[in-house]
Amino acid sequence: MESAPPPLFAFGVIADIQYADAEDGYNFDGYQRRYYRQSLHLLWDAVETWAAEKPLLAFVLQLGDIIDGLNARSGESEGALAQVLAALGQLQVPVHHTWGNHEFYNFSRARLVHTGLNSRPAGAMAGLAAEDCQAYHFSPTARFRVVVLDAYDLSIVGREPDSPRYWESLQLLREKNPNDNLNSPAGLEEPRFVEFNGGFSQAQLHWFNEVLKFSDENQEKVVVMGHLPIHPDASNRVCLAWNYEDALSVIHSHQCVVCFLAGHLHDGGYCLDSHGVHHLTLEGVIETPPESNAFGTIYVYEDKMVLKGRGRISDRVMHF
Repeated sequence: MESAPPPLFAFGVIADIQYADAEDGYNFDGYQRRYYRQSLHLLWDAVETWAAEKPLLAFVLQLGDIIDGLNARSGESEGALAQVLAALGQLQVPVHHTWGNHEFYNFSRARLVHTGLNSRPAGAMAGLAAEDCQAYHFSPTARFRVVVLDAYDLSIVGREPDSPRYWESLQLLREKNPNDNLNSPAGLEEPRFVEFNGGFSQAQLHWFNEVLKFSDENQEKVVVMGHLPIHPDASNRVCLAWNYEDALSVIHSHQCVVCFLAGHLHDGGYCLDSHGVHHLTLEGVIETPPESNAFGTIYVYEDKMVLKGRGRISDRVMHF
C-alpha cells in the first residue's frame, strides 16, 4: 500500500495573545473573560509543541495583538514584549509578525520598526517602499509565497497626529462614524468603521496587486495574512478591515491566492468564498481558558492545507 506523500512544508499559527502581567478582566462588552497573565503560559505551551514537530516547521505566523494595551497604561510595554519574544525566540525557525491595534496602543510605528516585531526581511524588494509599513512577502519553497499585509496602514492608531495618513484616516472615520466614542459601532450602517479597526492604503493595495501578478505568472500558490479579517462571512460586521472590499477585489482579480489568515475576532471564523479562497480567522489566545489553548499547525500539500488545531481551534482541511 502506497504511503501518503509528506507535506511540502508546515508552519505554526497563533493570534491575539495579548499578554499583560495583570489580573483577569473582560472584553469591551463585559461578557468574555480575558486571561492576561495566563496567555504567556499558553504561548509557551504552543512553542514547546511547535519545537517538537517532526519534520521541523518552516516558520510561524503571529497574527497580531501580541501584548495587550493594558501594558501601555502601566508602563510595561517593553517588558511585556520582551517576555513574549523570549518565548518565541526558543524556536529555531523564523517568526513573522503582522501588526494589530494592540501593537499600536503600546508603540508608535517608528518604535515598532526597531523591535523584534519588525519581521520584514532585509532588502527593499520584498516589502513596500514605506519603511514603517509592515507589508512584505517571502517564498518558503518553490511555487509558494506568503504575503504579510498591514491592516492599520490606514488608521488613526499608530499614526502621528501631524501625518497626512492620520488625517486621511480620521476624515474617513468621521464620515462613517458620528459617535463621540470612535470605538463605538452603535447605530452605524457600516459598524466596521471604528477606531480599533483600520484599512489598506492605495499604495499598499497597488503593491499587493503587483505581488499577486508575479505569483500568477510564476504559477505560485499564495497565503495572505493580516490582523483584520477581509470577508464578512469569516467574521462579524464589526471586526473587518475598513476597505475589505478593496483587498478582496485585488485577490479575486488573480488566481494564486488560496487562503487569507486573520485574527482580531477572538471567537474565530471561517468561510470559503465565491472564488474558492479560504478565509480563516483564528480564535484568540487571550480569551482561552487556562486548561485549553488556541494555536495550530498547518501542513501544506500540492492540493490542500491541513490545519491541526489545538484547544479552541478546530482541525480543518482546505482544498485548493
